[in-house]
Amino acid sequence: MPYITTSDGTQIYYTDQGEGQPVVLSHGWPLSSDAWQVELKLLADNGYRAIAHDRRGHGRSSQPYTGNDMDTYARDLAELVEQLDLHDLVVIGHSTGGGEVVRYAAQHGVGRVVKVITAGAVPPIMVKSDSNPDGTPIEAFDEIRAGVLKDRSQFYLDLAIPFYGGNRDGAQVSNGATYDFWRQGMLVGLTAAYDCVKAFSETDFTDDLKALDVPILIAQGDDDQIVPIADAAHKAIDLVAHGTLKVYPGAPHGIYGAYQEALDKDILAFIAG
Repeated sequence: MPYITTSDGTQIYYTDQGEGQPVVLSHGWPLSSDAWQVELKLLADNGYRAIAHDRRGHGRSSQPYTGNDMDTYARDLAELVEQLDLHDLVVIGHSTGGGEVVRYAAQHGVGRVVKVITAGAVPPIMVKSDSNPDGTPIEAFDEIRAGVLKDRSQFYLDLAIPFYGGNRDGAQVSNGATYDFWRQGMLVGLTAAYDCVKAFSETDFTDDLKALDVPILIAQGDDDQIVPIADAAHKAIDLVAHGTLKVYPGAPHGIYGAYQEALDKDILAFIAG
């Protein structure tokens, strides 16, 4: 399996498919690059070089005790891009991965990144504070940490339901999707899973969004139960210089079903446009 080794000795697993303009995909919490399997094939089939990595602590990458923070995630991504010598690059991030690619593009990717795509992404900032009164209370993230510590296996099974909108009337979410979410979640080291909650909820990406000077597609379902759209995409679009907002009615947080089909078409169109 292909790996790169970062400057602090962490091994980052990645998958690399196809040839052409490179597209790097960054996954959400608590998943891995496996979450992008459909998109990897779709992009490769359409003439792109599709690359997805497992964030440190996740999937098949190393599980270091330190570095489970957004600055390090973005630096790891930068080292992957540099070691693979990628240029004319498109970066795509879902949820936590949306924060990772925004920070990477703003702080490391100038001259390499030509387009950014986020889906259900955490920027600008999730947690409620005096400066972000509409955010999610810290107690909600404390409950996530407590759930991961107490019984992460059951917690991931339970989380998969709202993640994919399986608790909505008429929802058709397969057992396979639920258990694949659980499978990927169980590969995350406990320390990484715990620390990443702070990384995705408390990191402020406002300045990163403002710094982006390339086109960005900000996509999100309006029934996202994990990252509320009012405090995410609807705010992020006002901070970027060259943004396109695409809202998917009734779509959940997880990229699945009809939402996945629509989003994938829009991804191809945005990259080609």
